[in-house]
Amino acid sequence: MAKKQFRVGMVGYGFMGRAHTNAYKQVGQFFPSDYEVVLQAVSARDAGKVKAFADQWGYANTETDWRKLVERKDIDAIDICTPNNLHAEIALAAAANGKAILCEKPLAMDAAEGLKMVEAVEKAKVPNMVWYNYRRIPAVTLAKRLIDEGRLGKVFHYRAKFLQDWTIKSDLPQGGAGLWRLDLAAAGAGVSGDLLAHCIDTALWFNGRLDTVCAMTETFVKERMHTQTGKVEKVGIDDACTFFGRFENGSLANFESTRYARGHKALYTLEINGEDMSLFWDLHDLHRLQIFDYKDEGKIRGWKSVHVTDNSPDHPYMDKWWVPGLAVGYDTSFTHQVADFLEGLSTGKPASPTFRDALETQYVLDAVLDSAKKQQWVTVGKA
Repeated sequence: MAKKQFRVGMVGYGFMGRAHTNAYKQVGQFFPSDYEVVLQAVSARDAGKVKAFADQWGYANTETDWRKLVERKDIDAIDICTPNNLHAEIALAAAANGKAILCEKPLAMDAAEGLKMVEAVEKAKVPNMVWYNYRRIPAVTLAKRLIDEGRLGKVFHYRAKFLQDWTIKSDLPQGGAGLWRLDLAAAGAGVSGDLLAHCIDTALWFNGRLDTVCAMTETFVKERMHTQTGKVEKVGIDDACTFFGRFENGSLANFESTRYARGHKALYTLEINGEDMSLFWDLHDLHRLQIFDYKDEGKIRGWKSVHVTDNSPDHPYMDKWWVPGLAVGYDTSFTHQVADFLEGLSTGKPASPTFRDALETQYVLDAVLDSAKKQQWVTVGKA
């Protein structure tokens, strides 16, 4: 039987554009489905650079105006890999044109904008998903299975941190390609929306709704030259963010993110402590899940390192890859996400996180920034 075509139109060609495209090229080789992914077109403002990207990665053609891309009849899905301030406008246009939408995280600049996106895709009834890819790392997915099986018992604590150090230089400018994350108008927030968004998404997936938060933020470099104006301007994003919170299930939350942790390029760790079991995961050792099971017999009780590489259904996704003991990496989390999205198209059961799922993270982010501004506890909003 001939496969259905899934013709992708991508907006943007930076780091995430490459990560997503690599996944589209890999997925059919390792995760056979009813669909054949076709790299139909990619859009960006610089005609020369987008043409070079298309030639290297195998896109059939290019556009320099994303509006033309979303209107094309030969495209089934729009992949949004742009700065955050463009997510909503592109998604709304894509939904109006009946396209499936895969959007980079965070969903929007804030929850109000995110809600409009949710309403648009649900009204248009178009498939949608947000690229919170860490859910698809096999060790993280295995942790979710253990939680869903009730292995942890009552949960007491959830803690996560995401540390980087790439903005410590005070002469680093803000704005433009590569540095839009330092520009409040393009990013909407700093490390909270960029790094903590990943931590929050996983936490909500693992442990349910966050009810209240108490946050603190800091901007260490108050002014930077803006690449677009050539002037020194105030920096509006947060360089560091720490917050406490309480989940709906009564457990306590502790989160930290910063771009000022010298020596750390992408240190993302999470830990969840339950009455019967604790789980710990480290992005730098991403194929291992650390487990403490209190039900183990006393003389063998202790932390154990589970190498999540077994090629059986017991270890998520790994039956599609190599022999046991051979690990997969960061890039495969995107491949797994595409595979799940395509399966969702086949089964009619949408792959998570959908726009509505990702909106919950947006409400937490809004509450965190509001709490830091007011210097008080804030209740997390909801739709």
